Amino acid sequence: MADPATRTRGNQKQRTRKDLLQAASRLMKQGHKPSLEEVAAEAMVSRATAYRHFPSVDALLLEASLDVDTPDAGTLFSARASADPVARLLRVDAALHDMILANEVPLRMMLAHSLERVAKGEAGVDVPLRQNRRTPLIEAALESAHDQFRPAALDTLTQALALVIGTEAMLVCKDVLQLDDARTRKVKRWAIRALVDAARRSGGGGGNQRSPSL
Repeated sequence: MADPATRTRGNQKQRTRKDLLQAASRLMKQGHKPSLEEVAAEAMVSRATAYRHFPSVDALLLEASLDVDTPDAGTLFSARASADPVARLLRVDAALHDMILANEVPLRMMLAHSLERVAKGEAGVDVPLRQNRRTPLIEAALESAHDQFRPAALDTLTQALALVIGTEAMLVCKDVLQLDDARTRKVKRWAIRALVDAARRSGGGGGNQRSPSL
């Protein structure tokens, strides 16, 4: 696990990237296509910082348009929402699944941009290639069930769920396995339940101590 200083720097880079996306969204709502320099000024970061996070204004604006459709945890989980982690995770998966279907073409383009940066050797740059939207939703889904898992098992569960909830899982089911939408949803629901069951079997909550086995 990363040390606190490294984790703090990583969180700051993610916040900077999110600030740029939100700045782009605000400018686009004004009815014009902003330049990368305008977005950087709106986000109160340098032009060089903006270019480190996004290779072009088109890549930035494409991803900013997707942010608008990303489900919000506050909307998904009202005060009356179920406390059962499986039910909450299935709600997250269904919401993201619908969002991905509605935005399949721009999402594929966004993935193509990130793969292109890796191919060009830009993956070593000390900035995130992607905005992590799924993990905050997964964490929100599991928030009411922390006492059901050991802390280390909860960490592993959160990371494992990110493999089956999101764009890449959808593309594997559609492109590689050639499943229809109904079967894709069923397979992902099965995987979510199986992962939660596996995390529970590793032991219930054990205070603040982390299990050395996970």
